[in-house]
Amino acid sequence: MSLFWIVIRQLAEIEAMETSKKVITREEWEKRLSDVKIRKEDMNRLVMNFLVTEGYVEAAEKFRMESGTDPDIDLATITDRMAVKKAVQAGNVEDAIEKVNDLNPEILDTNPQLFFHLQQQRLIELIRNGKLEEALEFAQEELAPRGEENQSFLEELEKTVALLAFEDVSNCPVGELLDVSQRLKTASEVNAAILTSQSHEKDPKLPSLLKMLIWAQNQLGEKAVYPRINDLSTAALEDPAV
Repeated sequence: MSLFWIVIRQLAEIEAMETSKKVITREEWEKRLSDVKIRKEDMNRLVMNFLVTEGYVEAAEKFRMESGTDPDIDLATITDRMAVKKAVQAGNVEDAIEKVNDLNPEILDTNPQLFFHLQQQRLIELIRNGKLEEALEFAQEELAPRGEENQSFLEELEKTVALLAFEDVSNCPVGELLDVSQRLKTASEVNAAILTSQSHEKDPKLPSLLKMLIWAQNQLGEKAVYPRINDLSTAALEDPAV
């Protein structure tokens, strides 16, 4: 049983009692936590899942050797996936598309939204590098036809082309498209698509579990006063303010 389920069970018990908040002492809460039995193998698989999904191939290989936990995919594919991700993050979109097709041509053939976003990112990079005539031609020849077939694509294209109307993009209402965060967004989308094509979860399990823990603590906090984890990086219990 995990901490999440301890919180949920405690919440259910309290809801069946009086409406006033119950006070759970640190001693009582720590006793409940000490009763939790989590297998080391399960924790190791959770760590490996995070390393593989996020692409930390060297760390995954080292963790495999130290813990004896085998990843559920070939670690060599992580290197290829990270090469694609890094190419997008560096603005080398054409190179990224080529690498994706080398991995699996069906990824882009069966995902028109992903392909459009990669082409959109390519347009953004042309604008970033001041190749405005080339950018306009690219938009008209490669993106406009797709926009005619899909309203959401058209709206995104119009938003991107608006960058061409501003000499100073700092005054442009869509200037955020030139931020590094846009590259990261596109890179994450490509990363997720590759993982899906490899029958692997596109998101690591650990962040989802932490979100569930925060939600459960908040729910219990409405019914009880108890020591809780506020800093997930240390997982230290903190006594509630009196």
